[in-house]
Amino acid sequence: MQTLSRSFYDRDTIRVAQELLGKYLVHVSDGAERIGRIVETEAYLGPHDLAAHSARGLTARTRVMFGPPGHAYVYMIYGMYYCMNVVTEREGHASAVLLRAVEPIQNIEGRTQGPGLLCQAMHIDKNLNAHDLVSDDFFVAAPDREERIVLVKRPRIGVDYAQHWAKRLLRFYIEGNPFVSKR
Repeated sequence: MQTLSRSFYDRDTIRVAQELLGKYLVHVSDGAERIGRIVETEAYLGPHDLAAHSARGLTARTRVMFGPPGHAYVYMIYGMYYCMNVVTEREGHASAVLLRAVEPIQNIEGRTQGPGLLCQAMHIDKNLNAHDLVSDDFFVAAPDREERIVLVKRPRIGVDYAQHWAKRLLRFYIEGNPFVSKR
């Protein structure tokens, strides 16, 4: 496995969201190396995207989204689940890719279909917010051998409030993968 470089994240958010599919999310903690293959993502395109947290502007919560690419944006939803995004594009642009599901590869217990379950199974919490993903203990890596992926595009989930943005095909997943959260 080869850790992705910062330049991987410093590109168009839709392209990053699509190309994260098949990559490995790696978290080393509590003496274990947890590895999940990313099988579902959603792109959030910056402050003009009404479904993106950055649409509300720069806040203490969204500060990391406005920062440099290649950092984790981890936040809590419903007062009980964490979700993880990967910050993309140039500093100040405030775009990110939500990781929605992973296929368990190593040392993962529990379900991983859905962003909250993914974080729970991979031991990702608020302590990893703003963590540099070009690091040794929490990162995304390319597999030793890339496989051909059939990409499916669908609307994002749970963003009905975002007007026309709710219908945009900004959710991506690997066709036929049983760990995708919703078809």
